[in-house]
Amino acid sequence: MEYTQFQQLASTFDVDVSQGMYDQLKIYANHLIEYNNKVNLTAIVEVDQIFIKHFLDSLLVLKHVQDKEIVADIGTGAGFPGLVLAIFSPNTTFELVEPTQKRVAFLLEVVNLLGLHNVVVHNARAEELEKHKEKYDVVVSRAVARLDILSELCIPLVKVNGLFIALKGAHAMEEIEISKNALSLLYATIESVEMLKLPYKDEIAIRNNIIMRKHKKTANKYPRMYSKIKKQPL
Repeated sequence: MEYTQFQQLASTFDVDVSQGMYDQLKIYANHLIEYNNKVNLTAIVEVDQIFIKHFLDSLLVLKHVQDKEIVADIGTGAGFPGLVLAIFSPNTTFELVEPTQKRVAFLLEVVNLLGLHNVVVHNARAEELEKHKEKYDVVVSRAVARLDILSELCIPLVKVNGLFIALKGAHAMEEIEISKNALSLLYATIESVEMLKLPYKDEIAIRNNIIMRKHKKTANKYPRMYSKIKKQPL
């Protein structure tokens, strides 16, 4: 995908793309494809699809993180959305949390290739970040777990009055319905659900970004061990 093509597409979502940002994304995409030959990072391996289904998709929440002090991306995988957002918001520190060592190695390589100084990578699980509770202005997460499970992993990390943003697909409203109790126990409410459509050739991908606000400090008993969270969601 050429610069002007991606720039025009991104502008329809009010995202400005400079030539330098595009060049960094191109390096990122090429390294993702190359690395994916030895470690399974993504099923999307065609450059144009990476630019739309990974990069542009990640940038749909840019307005919520831009110029915040510190943001966490839980279960970042190959860096979506956190690493992409870090390219576009250089004044914000992004902490990428990923439990798989091979993915962490990839993330560190990309951070080095792009010369990013605003990214920290944690090889850890979200529920292990006891010292990071109430640390982040915004916590984001994409394609990790169902919302009731994800909320217990992410909301304890958010500062009071901060945001938790879950990047979800077409079934977001169903997940919201079964997560009402979890959000109540974790003192968070849904501020909005941003439904967006990502075009790619003849396809339309539905993205529902759920924006949640945390109102009170999380009880010390949360998050529980992941086995308990998964077996007995709140």
